[in-house]
Amino acid sequence: MKTVVFNTIHDVPKEQWNTLLIGNPCTLSHEFWEVLENSHLPNFRFRYVLFFDEGSSGDSGGPIALACFYSVTTDIAIFAPAWLRGLLARIRRFSPGFLKLRMLECGTPITLNSPPFPIGPSVSARELIEALDNLLQATGKAEGPGLIVIRDFEPDAQRLQPEFERLGYYWGDSLPNTYMDIEWSTPEGYLTSMKSYYRSKLLRHLRKSQEQEIRYELRDNFHEMADSLFRQWTVVHNQADELQREVLTPEFFREFSQRLGTRSKVLLFFRKDQLVGHALLLLDGDLLRWLFFGRNEPVNDSLYIFVGHKVIETAIVLGAKRLELGLTTYSIKHDLGARSAPIKMALRTVYRPANWLVGLIYPLVNKPPRVQNKNIFKKKPIAKASIA
Repeated sequence: MKTVVFNTIHDVPKEQWNTLLIGNPCTLSHEFWEVLENSHLPNFRFRYVLFFDEGSSGDSGGPIALACFYSVTTDIAIFAPAWLRGLLARIRRFSPGFLKLRMLECGTPITLNSPPFPIGPSVSARELIEALDNLLQATGKAEGPGLIVIRDFEPDAQRLQPEFERLGYYWGDSLPNTYMDIEWSTPEGYLTSMKSYYRSKLLRHLRKSQEQEIRYELRDNFHEMADSLFRQWTVVHNQADELQREVLTPEFFREFSQRLGTRSKVLLFFRKDQLVGHALLLLDGDLLRWLFFGRNEPVNDSLYIFVGHKVIETAIVLGAKRLELGLTTYSIKHDLGARSAPIKMALRTVYRPANWLVGLIYPLVNKPPRVQNKNIFKKKPIAKASIA
């Protein structure tokens, strides 16, 4: 299998790239990578790969697979428990780079795609993974990143585990994702389907927001608000105690709105006439993705629960079949009816003799939470543990 690597998405043949995405998420599309690259996210250097059958080239015979990878500096203890995060914070006062590594990562920086590379029925998963591994190893040895991370793998993609382990990868835990199957035709149907304890708990928080005269609206076109949305996202990002990695820019919000059209959406929340928060959404086929939350002030009130409820209402109104609520804040999302799906990552060093260190160090410093799903509905919904 041959590989052709591009250093910018603008050099990648758009038609060839998007042809491979039929039936796959729009978060792997040419347009989505244009958003990421044009946003100038700090600390990322993107590369794009087209795979061809042996004997063909970019000019004769179309590509059979694609992948994206990037170099990024990441905290190797990104999922560390609270006590270890506190210890690391003290150590990094004197050694800021302690346990922070420059690595090559194959995946998507701000969303989850499982698996991170589409595998068509005519493509050999073993050959594709071998070709990708050879490319990442060669790049890592040439450019310096000593660690390779391929992410993300939900249960429906964990059949690939033996192929990675055969090549020396450690199969490690990541933070779980959260989903909700949208089984209601109206927002009222969602509320009435809840058990009384969870419904009364939610209604209590909704009343608090209503007493503060919180209102909301859904928009498709919001590029002119990019600076305000970025400032609100920064407030939440700086307060995060579970996961901090990618750093967005005002350009991200601008590009997201302009390039993705009606697939890009934002819920805006106002207290009277003042914008106090937002939820950034992406309609990806019949899946609605809740990507980011932002607000003006880092206070503990009912706004986040109010926002989560309105995101669910929006999914119902838009006719989505499934809602992705993302990582972290699991307790609140479970109280709203979301269910968690485990995620795995494949990790290795560029030098196989040192791979045993990955399997030793990674599980010692990373302890993703073991979250417990709740059955909050009167009639237990059909659980789907992985994205279709």
